[in-house]
Amino acid sequence: MNTTIHLADMQFYSHHGCFDEERIIGTRFSVDLWLTYDASRAAATDDVNDSVNYAVVYQTVQRVMDEPSHLLEHVARRMIEAVKGDFPAVIMVKAKICKLNPPLGGQMSHVSVEMEG
Repeated sequence: MNTTIHLADMQFYSHHGCFDEERIIGTRFSVDLWLTYDASRAAATDDVNDSVNYAVVYQTVQRVMDEPSHLLEHVARRMIEAVKGDFPAVIMVKAKICKLNPPLGGQMSHVSVEMEG
């Protein structure tokens, strides 16, 4: 029984970017994460130990967001690998990382990268 958990709009202040200023000053990011796993056992036992504990997943995402990268693609790859490494039951991870108010010389809400693996 494959199930998807969606952690929506996690907010972080991180230091990702191609410009030196972005890595020094930092900026705000929003992260959405979808993880798919077989929830048959958790659905039957009602025990968090048989599930993927999304509170712990959040800590994994925060750890990845705390490590600066130049590219959002690099952050997404590291996030997917970290989640799958920390949670072997996870079959698929999709990450969407949004850089809020990116420094592109004009007004824009965000730029984002989506990756799954």
